[in-house]
Amino acid sequence: MKTEPKIWDMPQIVFSLLFIILLIVACFWVVQPFVLGFAWASMVVIATWPLMIKLQSLLWGRRSLAVIAMTLLLILLFILPVALLVSSLIENSGPVIAWASSGHIKLPEMEWLNSLPVVGKKLNSAYHTLVQGGGSAMMAKVQPYIGRTSVFLFAQVGHFGRFMLHLGLMLLFSVLLYWRGEQVGHGIRHFAFRLASRRGDAAVLLASQAIRAVALGVVVTALVQGVLGGIGLAISGIPYATVLTVLMILSCLVQLGPLVVLVPAIIWLYWSGDTTWGTVLLVWSCVVGTLDNVLRPMLIRMGADLPMILILSGVIGGLVAFGMIGLFIGPVVLAVSYRLVSVWVHEAPAPEESPEEVVEELAEREQEQATK
Repeated sequence: MKTEPKIWDMPQIVFSLLFIILLIVACFWVVQPFVLGFAWASMVVIATWPLMIKLQSLLWGRRSLAVIAMTLLLILLFILPVALLVSSLIENSGPVIAWASSGHIKLPEMEWLNSLPVVGKKLNSAYHTLVQGGGSAMMAKVQPYIGRTSVFLFAQVGHFGRFMLHLGLMLLFSVLLYWRGEQVGHGIRHFAFRLASRRGDAAVLLASQAIRAVALGVVVTALVQGVLGGIGLAISGIPYATVLTVLMILSCLVQLGPLVVLVPAIIWLYWSGDTTWGTVLLVWSCVVGTLDNVLRPMLIRMGADLPMILILSGVIGGLVAFGMIGLFIGPVVLAVSYRLVSVWVHEAPAPEESPEEVVEELAEREQEQATK
């Protein structure tokens, strides 16, 4: 019995495909405002899920108590530092501007400028001319740039507002994911298995390992360095130590390190004549500044073995592409992609032949093709 050949209905296929694409675009359009917040929440929940399970076991097996504890921890780690930074900047910006424009600024003589070759005398003369004019002269020099700076700051306010919105969405989605984490994880694994069988399921598990490695290596290291540096600032008597600690944590997240904040503090202590505490802070800064060279690789390898250049590129590229949220999204995207490609490549054995043999074989084949 002969079977009739299957006839492809091309208009039906085309219109079905167009309908599916239209449906996907419409869904993405609807959820677009929540994508970054949900992605951030997913990374936070995946990274802290073992901690939440441990808290649940300590809190008599109650998921609700564990979710409340994790929510308070997220508020402590994300909301409070940002709120402290903003409130401190608002409170202290007025006195700082008034002090800078009061005309009572006393600056050092900096006679060592004369020892610089070629441009030393010119720099020294220009510097002393500016110092003799006082703070008002400084403000007059800076005045042409204030307008540009104001425009830049107003532009950053918009970015900061979006960052706070995504921060709130992250907190909300994190609570929901903590509450129904097993169901969500099983659903994602089911979808990946339906999409690519066992490879899809393995890809999801590898992605979770990469996310946890980035969270441990980047975020935990930044928190440890920032807190230890803040303790050193507070003990040394540096004013506004809380604000500087938050700035130090952000600087560590951007991979600039804590020395961006600690070095000016050391200079200020020596300048003010407090050499004892300046030396103490200098020694402490050497310890804190080199801590990431030991702590970060160790923490990253606890989740997955990832190259450090990948993490640094992800942090910087994510910051440029997505803003503050890119500090977390950038390295995660690169880490997940690297892990998936690495596993796919290692499914096949590495070539054992030497490069010379391969080149000779290719040359022989080219000669055979040319003689035919």
